[in-house]
Amino acid sequence: MSEIISKMKFNDRETIEIGLARKQPLVKIAALLNRHVASIAREIKKHRLFVRGSYYAGNDCNGAKGCTKRHVCGDEACPMYCYTCPKDCHKYCSDYCSTKCTAFKKPPYVCNGCDKRRYCNDDRYFYDAKVADKKSVEVRKKSREGIHLTDEELESVNRILSEGIKKGQPLAHIFAVHEQEIPITSRTAYIYINDGLLDVRNIDLRRQTRYRKRRKKKSESGILNQKFRQGRTYLEFLALMENRSEMDVFEMDTVKGKRNQKKVLLTMIFRRNNVMIVFLMPDCTADSVIDRLDYLEKGLGKECFARLFGICLTDNGSEFKAVDKLEHSIEIEGALRTNVYYCDPMQSGQKGKLEKNHEYIRYVIPKGTSLVPYTQEDITLLVNHINSTKRPGLNNLSPYEMISDDDEDMHKLMKFLDLKPIPANEVNLTKELLKK
Repeated sequence: MSEIISKMKFNDRETIEIGLARKQPLVKIAALLNRHVASIAREIKKHRLFVRGSYYAGNDCNGAKGCTKRHVCGDEACPMYCYTCPKDCHKYCSDYCSTKCTAFKKPPYVCNGCDKRRYCNDDRYFYDAKVADKKSVEVRKKSREGIHLTDEELESVNRILSEGIKKGQPLAHIFAVHEQEIPITSRTAYIYINDGLLDVRNIDLRRQTRYRKRRKKKSESGILNQKFRQGRTYLEFLALMENRSEMDVFEMDTVKGKRNQKKVLLTMIFRRNNVMIVFLMPDCTADSVIDRLDYLEKGLGKECFARLFGICLTDNGSEFKAVDKLEHSIEIEGALRTNVYYCDPMQSGQKGKLEKNHEYIRYVIPKGTSLVPYTQEDITLLVNHINSTKRPGLNNLSPYEMISDDDEDMHKLMKFLDLKPIPANEVNLTKELLKK
């Protein structure tokens, strides 16, 4: 019989009480509840009620009535008869003979089904479903109260979480790095923070991103019918991906700084491993985007570039509309270097991996911040910290850790762009990283 790993419910306890009253063996009760007999025995012994017996002068010895023994314990100054002495004469008297019934020491461990229970004056045990269920609820409630950590453990948790959060590290990253050192779950960590038990407060945590309600797609007129999208729609992208892997697929977008200032970030993310690369561009024009693709193709070589950047998924921004120049190589005239596809208008979630990574950028460079003070070296440092952040969706690995040892193309790209992992404890996703 297989044990059902679930807590005992009131209906189960009622079945036990009825079975005991009917003198059913524990094995049969266990079979009715589809549980192991040991579980039933533990339940009965844990929640049974004790009823003290009624004995002559409170002494259960068979010879207590009329006993005249004194000083059996050796205390000659005691004026009491031994059977009335609180020192418990049973420990010293060789004539002690108990009248107690000991049937409760064997299954079913209670007197519910005993025929003599109404007239019995001995110590008795009874099992009551309502009382047992109430006691169980109280025990569970009490077990969940308070802090179940020693002072040393709480101090260690406080130090690890506070140091990580103050560096802007997500809780998921902190728990992935310190899995063996933190004896609580992330949910408990949120409770401790909310209750003020740690040095960090709710205000130190990242706010949950609130997405605006998506607008309906535009009609087939307008942007959906523009020439640059013909043969490159999101539906056609999905059709292409039905029979191939995502090894050479990357998503591309731009992140703007302060309004009316030209500098922007060109972001790309590889679906094969979630590694993101970012370029600081002087303006948000098609020529600047094409220039960065040309730079990558020249530095990596046409074959390596094609294996990494074979298929591009981007949005409908004006900087991505020069599709012919985006798709065709500068090394060999007319040669195709990548295939560009476009998301539906107002559907940025179709390239969700990249949109999610933009949140990490905004941790360090909040929306509305000018990009003018930053250099490409600053952006590369930011990218290294983002790509070193561990994530639950990657089995608690970082994007850099997702790169396999035999992925020569990715290692070549990392060397070319000076991409390097950051030690997990040093990951910093706050404005302090690029403080200007």
